[in-house]
Amino acid sequence: METIKIRDDFIKLGQAMKLAGLVDSGVDAKMEIQEGFVKVNGEQELRRGRKIYPGDVIEFDGQQVRVEN
Repeated sequence: METIKIRDDFIKLGQAMKLAGLVDSGVDAKMEIQEGFVKVNGEQELRRGRKIYPGDVIEFDGQQVRVEN
């Protein structure tokens, strides 16, 4: 499982996906999230602006990324 580090208390889901290299752009993130292809902590997430906190795990396209600070 990969990890990404954030400096703030949280990061928005779309931004976290870009930071982790799961998508190339915010538009790509928006489309993948709206299509229901992204999970946060094992549950489908449809909100691009969902706040992701340290300890959360993002799943997309067979990859898992844990957020740390």
